Amino acid sequence: MHAHVVLLSIPGLRAGDLSLMPRLSALNAGSGNVVPLTPSFPCVTCPVQANLTTGVTPEQHGVIANGFFWRDKGEVEMWTAWNDVIQAPQIWDVLHQHDENLTSAVWFPLLCKDAGADFICTPAPIHNPDGTESLWCYTRPQELYQELLDKLGHFPLMNFWGPLASMKSADWIVDSACIAAAKFHPKFSYIYLHHIDNVAQKFGPDSPQVQSSYADMDAAIGKLIDGYSAAGLDDVLWLVASEYVLTEVDSVSYPNRLLRDAGFLTLGDDGEGRELLNVARSQAWALVDHQFAHVFVRDAANVDRVAAVLREDPQVERLLIGDQRADVGMNHERSGEIVLISKPNAWFAYYWWLDDTKAPSFARTVDIHQKPGYDPVELFIDMPTRQTPLDPTLVKASHGYPADDPSRKGIFLTSDASALTADEISDIDVPSVIYRNFGLPTTP
Repeated sequence: MHAHVVLLSIPGLRAGDLSLMPRLSALNAGSGNVVPLTPSFPCVTCPVQANLTTGVTPEQHGVIANGFFWRDKGEVEMWTAWNDVIQAPQIWDVLHQHDENLTSAVWFPLLCKDAGADFICTPAPIHNPDGTESLWCYTRPQELYQELLDKLGHFPLMNFWGPLASMKSADWIVDSACIAAAKFHPKFSYIYLHHIDNVAQKFGPDSPQVQSSYADMDAAIGKLIDGYSAAGLDDVLWLVASEYVLTEVDSVSYPNRLLRDAGFLTLGDDGEGRELLNVARSQAWALVDHQFAHVFVRDAANVDRVAAVLREDPQVERLLIGDQRADVGMNHERSGEIVLISKPNAWFAYYWWLDDTKAPSFARTVDIHQKPGYDPVELFIDMPTRQTPLDPTLVKASHGYPADDPSRKGIFLTSDASALTADEISDIDVPSVIYRNFGLPTTP
């Protein structure tokens, strides 16, 4: 039993990458261990982070993608949801129930605003009336961000995602986590460091650029280890989980264009001749997320017709309707009436327009909130013109496809092999490792 546990979430990390990361590998030296980690479908950020922190899958916790379509309001919400969307207790809730002195620090995972953890830091830019954004972070305690701001400057949000994504954001996360460790001495820390997957999507999972990013991430991890030690947190069980791995892609599917051609989309006009998707009035439309998509169908009588259209797409490998969604753990009321899974070498783009001159203005920007789905093409924005090219074929890698073979499994590294009871682990098994360390039942 260790006095402290730190869980690092590092998407994109594979077993073979450890040879390029000496500080991370040192955690495994001696008494540590590394085993394969299988992420539950869908293998994308918000669902997997919810899996890692609840011990259950999307059918139980309700995080069915990186975004949601709220049918009652007819609105799409991408990336901004608060913690109350998670319909299951998380690690910090269970630790508190066992012992209020088992405090937790939650640093930069998604969906953590207003979570039950004692200490929190996550991006929360202020949206001004004039359409601009002011840098800020949601913190608990509330005054903590001002303290971090005074010491580190603003969190570099522009380096967290998009064309300027860099290790500057991960370095800020590490520095601020060390400050919090020294100030609060949390018993459990959950820290999200994700830059590797940005690079892999842009250049490919085996590119020289990704190789370089391993060294940069390793330096940041080393700084975190040293910072926790300097803060007096010496007896630490270090756990490292790669949320998912990325694989090469060379094909793109456009389900909303197929639905448009079949007459299921309802489109509007922005007043300047550009087409807007009206999700509330469309008979069927697709919320896309890397290698899977939720297709929302207004009228149950149309489901089979919609499915017939989408089955014609050569890039669609699986199409699951209604209770069939249980085959991939997605039979939840928030899921689309139809769930699509692409072929392993393909991914889904959200585009609905057929003429790029009619693309909505936000399509050519970095705007993760207005787009009804994830858009990795933002990584390729042309900086002189500040325009995102409307060319999804630029994307080199993706994820989300079921982790059904070793090439799609990540790793779970521990600094103490006795923390593991199996030679392989799934994302929903991770909380039990933490509970076991603190003397809790592994299935609370």
